[in-house]
Amino acid sequence: MKRRLASFLVLSLLTASTYSQDKGTFSFLRNDIGARAAGLNGSFVSMTDDPNVLFYNPGALTSLTESKGSAGFLKHLLDVNGGYLSYSRSLEGIGTMGAGVLYMDYGSFTQTDESMNTLGTFGARDIALLVGIGRSIDPVTSVGLNLKIIYSSIAGYSSSGLALDMGVLYQIPSQNITLGASILTLGTQLKSYSGAKEPLPLDVTIGITKRPEHLPVLLNLDFHHLTDQQTDFASHFSSFSLGAEFLMSESVRLRLGYNNQQRKELKLGTSANLAGISLGGGIVFGEYVIDYAFNSYGKIGSLHRISIGSSF
Repeated sequence: MKRRLASFLVLSLLTASTYSQDKGTFSFLRNDIGARAAGLNGSFVSMTDDPNVLFYNPGALTSLTESKGSAGFLKHLLDVNGGYLSYSRSLEGIGTMGAGVLYMDYGSFTQTDESMNTLGTFGARDIALLVGIGRSIDPVTSVGLNLKIIYSSIAGYSSSGLALDMGVLYQIPSQNITLGASILTLGTQLKSYSGAKEPLPLDVTIGITKRPEHLPVLLNLDFHHLTDQQTDFASHFSSFSLGAEFLMSESVRLRLGYNNQQRKELKLGTSANLAGISLGGGIVFGEYVIDYAFNSYGKIGSLHRISIGSSF
């Protein structure tokens, strides 16, 4: 079974590399989902027991200890708003099922003609629906698969796409280590805006989570976009993120994150300020948890997220 799994992942990576020539359309799918993941600046592929692993690594769905749901809101730049819903539960004899929805609302815009005469207003929105399943193949290894349906509209135009997410999670309990890998948004545009199809925003990620012995902290390291074209081999690993979740008590968590590629892309002149840095925290109230995250875009601005989760 492990040999088959390894062969499957290698084949998937080779297939993914053919779709990774540029960043593609449906860019809202690159946003982090959930304040916990955003507080760690996207270093989430090897995290466990969270319903939002559905969006990062469906192979981690089996790590949920009970049925859980989550909802969140994103305050983006220029009054752009977004959010998500997710729910996961175990089904005996099948595996752990998950479902989620993502949306972005870009607001209302004034429509004009070539002479700048006002004709009215129009809006722009994105939405994605996900259904996934995770299954254990042995006590420490699990795999997962999502089906993702994507729809985008602006004024009287629309576009749609269909994609798959694949993931694997491997746990080493004796060393408090979890390894994860995922291929996200591997698919095609079914309908384009102008008749010319664009690639989807593929992301291939591997990561590790480690809890040091006798220290109340989870340390994450993820490498993203591993199949993107680069000028040399070492550059494939320049897109990485770091995250630390400090377990202050049974009910309080603090988070810190860093995204290297984001910091480089948001650098203006010789200064990046705090671009690529994230802060966050969470508080548990019985069966409920409230998380908040702040992500700096440097001189451009900042993003704020809030999420509410619950066990069922």
